Amino acid sequence: MRLVHLDLKGAAPRVSYLEQVFPLLSQLGANGVLIEYEDMFPFKGELEILRSPYAYSEEDIERIQQLADQYKLEVVPLVQTFGHVEFILKHEKYQHLREVERFPNSFNPHVPDTLALLKSILSQVIEKHRRSTWIHIGADEVFHLGEGIDSKNWMSHHKGDVGTMYLKHIKEVLGFLTAQYWGLRVLMWDDMLRKISVGALQVALVARACPTAVPFLTKYVESGFEAVWFASAFKGTTGPAQAWTPLSYHLKNHLSWLKVMQAVPRLAPLRLQGVVLTGWQRYDHYSVLCELLPVSIPSLAICLQTLVNGGFTEDAKRRVLDVLGLESVQLEQSTCEGRGVFPGVEIYHMVEQVNGHLKESILKALEEESAIKGWFSPYHRKRQFGNPRNMESFGSKVLKLHEDWESFVRDLRAQLERIYFPDTVEEWMEENVNPYLDQLRDLVRDYR
Repeated sequence: MRLVHLDLKGAAPRVSYLEQVFPLLSQLGANGVLIEYEDMFPFKGELEILRSPYAYSEEDIERIQQLADQYKLEVVPLVQTFGHVEFILKHEKYQHLREVERFPNSFNPHVPDTLALLKSILSQVIEKHRRSTWIHIGADEVFHLGEGIDSKNWMSHHKGDVGTMYLKHIKEVLGFLTAQYWGLRVLMWDDMLRKISVGALQVALVARACPTAVPFLTKYVESGFEAVWFASAFKGTTGPAQAWTPLSYHLKNHLSWLKVMQAVPRLAPLRLQGVVLTGWQRYDHYSVLCELLPVSIPSLAICLQTLVNGGFTEDAKRRVLDVLGLESVQLEQSTCEGRGVFPGVEIYHMVEQVNGHLKESILKALEEESAIKGWFSPYHRKRQFGNPRNMESFGSKVLKLHEDWESFVRDLRAQLERIYFPDTVEEWMEENVNPYLDQLRDLVRDYR
């Protein structure tokens, strides 16, 4: 299975955009989507507080699954059940369930309310995904586990270590799922399992490995695992505020994974069940946005086709260019030539402009123009005096630059609004455009 991860904890696309993206995923070789809803799920009743103001409706969730059916994509919902639960624990209502009171990252596994809450969250999500045969319970990066008072008490009473305590909670979650939803198969990330001994691990879990994976795989074989998945990445792993996707980096990640895949047959009876191509949209609920989905579509296409073809062969490259409507791709420069026909290609080209020219052109105008430095310094601007003769020497240039960027940004905003909800558009502009454009706006205001 080749699942593409849709991380909705930031820049969740409108369903109308997914209508364009799903056929593309299918064309490029994906046969499933791993959907991490977080606060975009239409929680109801007691859980309504968890919903974002822009959360998908129940009709949207149904539409997503119809689209997936239409394009033969398996839908795997992802519900975090231990760490990365800031969207839950930030609320005062659930603050008492934190492992460490100051931090909203991880659940305290010893409070009965934790499991009760997880049961109702899982139930609501699974009820709306009755066609799904898999669920992913997250369970990665459980920061500060073992640091809470309840955990310290538990460990002193049970001579236990953090690993045993971690597994105890996971088994409770799995116990609920197997009792309640017979036949539903469960996936989880494996970073927390890597620290746990073989003895403690002899419980049936499914793991995520990494490019230095063979030692871990051996350990999982000894622990009684029958199947394993790998998780690569097509975006969202090269920096929390990354705006442009580095193509060769992600291609190399997939080439490393192909090597690991070739090693799996030597580890029989362990078999490879699938690959998740992760595409993180934020590092956690509180961090800024990383690369937008339209920006990373060339990377996703290259990565999927690399997996399908067993390498980035000439065939794979030709297919990527044909499907995306591009003329060529420069891996080291992370650029593509050609107009492109993929969904959101306008945003792809416009973000390229912002990333490559906005900051540079504005700083150049403001810092290298000697007339501005000499006759229109912060001192002049504050006291509102200056020589019109010298001001006119740079005025028309600065006004033109300002007008060009303002008009460009209006177009960009309109394109973003077609794909994203207002909160995403605002956040992306605040992070990537305004820090530079505002400096130019202020100068133009003072100049006038």
